[in-house]
Amino acid sequence: MKTVKLADLAKTVRSKNAGTDKITFDIIFREEGNYELVKKSGVISKKSMATLFGIPEERISDFVEFDPAYAIKFTIYRDLPSGSPGDSDVFGSQQYPPLLDIEVPVPD
Repeated sequence: MKTVKLADLAKTVRSKNAGTDKITFDIIFREEGNYELVKKSGVISKKSMATLFGIPEERISDFVEFDPAYAIKFTIYRDLPSGSPGDSDVFGSQQYPPLLDIEVPVPD
């Protein structure tokens, strides 16, 4: 089966702070078709995101597929509070790149 990278289907893929102890990830689509394709494929799930980021599922505090906005959002607990010694990404804005290369199966 043919695949397409998530980066080629989504309008926006980003991460950002969600308070001092969490980072949230947003995957937003321009078209309903691309959103439904990704959603139904199952490549973005709580389990798959835990695997992708090498964390236990319990570190994912929220996982939402929000149909009205064609968006998938999930939030993870940080290892360290934002801005604390050893924190390498104070704003949480550099955590999304692993999402870009996710392969999404598409019909031929």
